[in-house]
Amino acid sequence: MNFRIAFTALAAVGFIKGVEAVENKQNNKSHERPNIIIMLADDLGYGDIGCYGSVINTPNLDQLAQQGVRFTDFYAAAPNCSPSRTGMLTGRSPYRNGMYSYRPQGHPMHLRNDEITIAEQLKQVDYQTVHLGKWHLGCLPQDPTFNHPQPSNQGFDYSYGTESNSRPSHHNPINFVRNGEKLPMQQGYSCQLLADEAIKWWDNHYDKSNPFFMYIAFHEPHAKVAAPDSLVKKYKQHGREATYLACIENMDKAIGRIKAKLNEMGATNNTIIVFASDNGSYRRGSNGELRALKSWLYEGGIRVPGIISWPDQIKGKQEINEPAGLVDLFPTISRIAQLKVPKDREYDGTNILPLLEGKKFDRKKPLSWFFYRTSPEIAIRKGDLMIMGKDEDIEPRTHSFGRQDMEYIDTMSLKSVEVYNVVKNPGQKDGIVDMTKNERYLNMLQEKLQYIQKEGYKWNELPAPESTKKLKTDWKKY
Repeated sequence: MNFRIAFTALAAVGFIKGVEAVENKQNNKSHERPNIIIMLADDLGYGDIGCYGSVINTPNLDQLAQQGVRFTDFYAAAPNCSPSRTGMLTGRSPYRNGMYSYRPQGHPMHLRNDEITIAEQLKQVDYQTVHLGKWHLGCLPQDPTFNHPQPSNQGFDYSYGTESNSRPSHHNPINFVRNGEKLPMQQGYSCQLLADEAIKWWDNHYDKSNPFFMYIAFHEPHAKVAAPDSLVKKYKQHGREATYLACIENMDKAIGRIKAKLNEMGATNNTIIVFASDNGSYRRGSNGELRALKSWLYEGGIRVPGIISWPDQIKGKQEINEPAGLVDLFPTISRIAQLKVPKDREYDGTNILPLLEGKKFDRKKPLSWFFYRTSPEIAIRKGDLMIMGKDEDIEPRTHSFGRQDMEYIDTMSLKSVEVYNVVKNPGQKDGIVDMTKNERYLNMLQEKLQYIQKEGYKWNELPAPESTKKLKTDWKKY
């Protein structure tokens, strides 16, 4: 009898421990998911960091590339700020979001609340979500004239940043907002302020029982640039470009502080860090051999540095030549977080996790771009080729998006095509002329344009035309 009692007691203990093990496994499920940090520079060119051939001292970014993946053909979602950020956060081409160009202050265009961001997606599995830096997706803080969704409405638990650029420059900005409240002048340089805030959040708000997603949108090196005198002096041989170069090194130093904090917390190995730029540089010497600048669909406007590190899962010292881009982050992060991509809308990005892990990769849709304000207006990357369509538009256009631009987008058509092998000819100096194929390419682009005209979001209330208009070729000389 005593033996039976003892056996029953042991069995009960074993059963309880088994239940506890299952419960603990379920409770710790979040620990199987990595922390995620997206770092986005503002107007950083393809050739602006050391591991992409720059003279600028960027040891922290170079080390990040060494311990992970450096992409040679990584693309922004658009050639300027706001549309590129919407493409990244939603995995959808900017025309679907209705973000056709950058958003000027006081403009009604914004990222609408019915779009699903990476932060909203990750909230489903208890990620803690933080936005730091440039927003540029609507008014910030709330303006009752517009009632645009705030970061808190689009999945972010915590927010510290600006509506658009740091003003009056990167130094001592006066336009920062924390969780909806305007702040007094912030003492210091913008990139270091973001590093300070990230560290404070980890120290004061981070609950280690769940993973975090942190979107750090640096203001550097968007104009107006500023950097510490000690760094500017290092680049004095570069004349008036010294401050531009120094502010990038200052950003790299801020990234170094963030990496050091991760290391201190023991979080380095299970944290994915993505680094890229929202578009190419406005500075002629920053895009390497690539053609053109910010605001153009040529490579200099959209091909940007792309680095992804995840020591626990991704082999280091990789260089990947397969095209990838910001629109791929939403489906990739969803897969990593064991989440399904919503079925009620179209996505343009592809899960690139197999590519990062050295497995077979199949892109569902070719990367593509649409930008009405310069010419070519449309581009599709197919294999080694960049296929570009031109409207040959000769009407002067305004700088900011207005009623006449929405009307133009709805009625435009393509007249000619340019084709480049951007692997052999990244500078796009000579196009490929093949009359047997070019007509087919033009038809393909025209079909894509018609799809954009049908599926693109239509804004009903837009500003009247500005008085200043220019031909597309005059907006930015290159």
